[in-house]
Amino acid sequence: MPQKPKPLDPSSSPRAMLGAELRYHREEKGMSQGELGQPLFVSGAFIGMLEMGVRRMQPEFAVKFDEIFGTGEYFFRNCEVLKKSKYPDHFAEAAEAEATALVIKEYAPLLIPGLLQTEAYARAVFRAYRPTATEEEIDELVAARLERAKLLKHPTTPVVWGALDEAVLRRPIGGTAAMAEALRHITALIRRHRIIVQVLPFAAGAHSGLNGSLKLMEFEEAPTLAYLESIGSGQLVDDPASVRRYELTYDLLGATALSPGASLALMESVAEDFEHAEQKS
Repeated sequence: MPQKPKPLDPSSSPRAMLGAELRYHREEKGMSQGELGQPLFVSGAFIGMLEMGVRRMQPEFAVKFDEIFGTGEYFFRNCEVLKKSKYPDHFAEAAEAEATALVIKEYAPLLIPGLLQTEAYARAVFRAYRPTATEEEIDELVAARLERAKLLKHPTTPVVWGALDEAVLRRPIGGTAAMAEALRHITALIRRHRIIVQVLPFAAGAHSGLNGSLKLMEFEEAPTLAYLESIGSGQLVDDPASVRRYELTYDLLGATALSPGASLALMESVAEDFEHAEQKS
């Protein structure tokens, strides 16, 4: 007997509201998720992610839903409202998905992951990205990044597992004081058993993540998503075969990296080095 879909909570977010409405109209029309996905050339799993509020509804899909269900411009109008975001366009959907994930795994080759950044570290990063931006613009970007970190206020969910290249620890973003603070912030989260972090040491040599950063997000009732990011662009990947390949990449990174205990010791040692350097300056 097929499992009954979990009841949706339209009050949890605007995307969840729109997703609940999509499920209502689909079921009223007697269509499966796969059948609704066919004219949009997407999978039934993708329709499921829209209904659960995991994926953001794009305008071209909204127009098609209005045609299929005879809802005027309901989906299109609400979709346009949801396009407004405090995050850059290339990251907005990933940030929204991140907020609903049960497990977040992230490999960072160059920078501390956004969820784990301190204010001073984030400010230095954004200023480097946008050297001519006003202070108000930088303030907005930093505030949005720190807002994401509120996910960690819950004692257990989401599970956050980071794999950091040793270069992330040693590049003095924002100076020695800011870097020491940033590393102490991460080690404090580890010691509170809130996050898991492994370090890929320089001595590891070649490894599976050399091509760039990788974020995996796992959900309660939706397939895992992968997010790939480069300068000024990002891509959410939901193709099952591709996601499985990225999951293997992350598993191999974990196998190559130092143990969580050894990683913590290294991070605290590097933080201490930055603190000593700051005292001497």
